[in-house]
Amino acid sequence: MELLSFALGGVGFILVGAHEALIHVSPSKQSPISSPPNSQTNKLLLPISLAILSSFFILNSTVSLLSAHNSNDAVGTALQLQVLPIAFIFLFYSLLPLFSLPSPLHGLVGLFAFAEEFLLFYLQRKDPSGVENRYYDLLLVPIAICLFCTLLDVGSPRSTVPKLGRGVGLILHGTWLLQMGLSLFSGWVAQGCSLHRVSRGNYTLRCKGHPEYHRARAIATLQFNCHLAFLVVVLVGFFSLVCARNGGSTDLDSVSTRYAPLGAELQNMQDSTNFTLDSDEDDDSGRQEGHNVGNEKGVAMEHAVNGNGPRFLPLASRPLHMQYYLIKCH
Repeated sequence: MELLSFALGGVGFILVGAHEALIHVSPSKQSPISSPPNSQTNKLLLPISLAILSSFFILNSTVSLLSAHNSNDAVGTALQLQVLPIAFIFLFYSLLPLFSLPSPLHGLVGLFAFAEEFLLFYLQRKDPSGVENRYYDLLLVPIAICLFCTLLDVGSPRSTVPKLGRGVGLILHGTWLLQMGLSLFSGWVAQGCSLHRVSRGNYTLRCKGHPEYHRARAIATLQFNCHLAFLVVVLVGFFSLVCARNGGSTDLDSVSTRYAPLGAELQNMQDSTNFTLDSDEDDDSGRQEGHNVGNEKGVAMEHAVNGNGPRFLPLASRPLHMQYYLIKCH
């Protein structure tokens, strides 16, 4: 029964994460005006899937709570009372898109839900000598990914990268739940270890000695590394196929910058930019007079220092810096 619960929960996380990743990595060539039914379906499918998954965890925790109550297991009862509020928060988070609420508010509720889940598994220590604690510690990695991506989504709700990262985190969450079900409740338990149940939700995987204990923990770490590597390979391969099929364009192109030839822009600037040496403080007549003096006559007026009056000298006979100064004065 526990294996079935972990399997269903893992498959649910994988489907929800795959759906969220696909809708944000596939190219959107159609406008929202031309295809409103598809956009409405995509908007409703994810909340409905989250609501079903949250309802399943609420039902599973309720059954485990009744089992702990019938077995007089106080620890199991306390554990399920911690899980139930988090499941209800996720259910509330899944129902928020059905109402016209601001996107940051929806993201804050999801951020709070993932933070509560992270704290639950971070602080949960039923038996310090149990190998299952290693599996729950590794479960914190996909939860932290979802938490971080949700935090980024609150800051930039229009970006698709946080949503894609959250989808990847949910997929890893689901695959690791499947592995936990197989490693704890099936015949694939580590050699030298056995499962001890107090109630449905209170169990411990104990080993015969320290060598078996460390071996089981090392096996759990190796399994998680294999899951992570397999997920990276699948995602890279799938993303490459999507880019090759659509000419290298996806929705992620909106967050990247397009390359523009720098030489063409500089050429346009050189063609369209005109430099002038006229002073902005002169009036129109003064600028016209200076222009005529500099271009047509090629002479400049210089006041003599000794008081003998003005004299006209050819402008070309002056040094370059003096030419600029004389033209600037006029």
